[in-house]
Amino acid sequence: MTDGTARFDREGAQRMDRIAKTVFAPVYPVIAGQILERCGIARGRCVDIGSGSGSLAIALAGISGLAITLLDSSPDMLSVAAENLRETGFSDRCTLLKADVHNIPLPDASVDLVVSRGSVFFWDDLPPAFAEIYRILAPGGRTYIGGGFGSASLRDAIAAEMIRENPEWQTFREKNLGPENRERIGRVLAELGVPHRIVNDGSGFWIMLEKEQ
Repeated sequence: MTDGTARFDREGAQRMDRIAKTVFAPVYPVIAGQILERCGIARGRCVDIGSGSGSLAIALAGISGLAITLLDSSPDMLSVAAENLRETGFSDRCTLLKADVHNIPLPDASVDLVVSRGSVFFWDDLPPAFAEIYRILAPGGRTYIGGGFGSASLRDAIAAEMIRENPEWQTFREKNLGPENRERIGRVLAELGVPHRIVNDGSGFWIMLEKEQ
C-alpha cells in the first residue's frame, strides 16, 4: 500500500485495488482480527497509514466500532478507497485524509490505534515518521504497523501466485521482510526510545508501539 513516497496514478490505483480484491483478499480479515486481538482496541479513533484502496480499513470497520481515517498520499488511491467505502457501506464511519506519514495533520494524543500494512518499507525517513505516529497516539494508544499475510499458509499461497505473475516479486518481498530491514527498523525504534515490541512470526513482521497512560 502507499504512503509518503509511493505514487499511484488512477490506473496504478485501480491495479492495486484489483490485486487487493483478488490475490490478497483473504489476508485482510485475518490481519484485522489479529489487530483487535493483539491490541485490544475495538472502539475509538483509528488511522490506517498508507491505506491504499481501503481493504484493511474496511475489514477492521466490519468487526469493530472504530472510526477509521484512511491516510494516503495518493489522491487516486483515496478516490478508489472512497468508492470501496461507499460500496461496503462504511462511508459514515471512515474518512479520507490526503497526507504524508512524516507530517500527519492530526492533533497530539488524538488517535487510539494506528495500523498500517506494507507502507513502512517505503517511508522516506523512519525516525520522523515514527515520531509523528507516537505524537498522535493517545495515552494507552497502540500501533500495529508492518507487513505480512496473517498466516504462514496464506503467505505461501499468495507468494506462489505472485511469483508466477512476476518472478521479481520474491526479491521485493525478501528485501522488505528480511532480517536487514527488520533490524534497521528495530534500531530506529530503540534510538527513539519509544515503548514498543516487535512481533515476527507466521503472521508477519509487526511493530507495536504503546503510548504510556
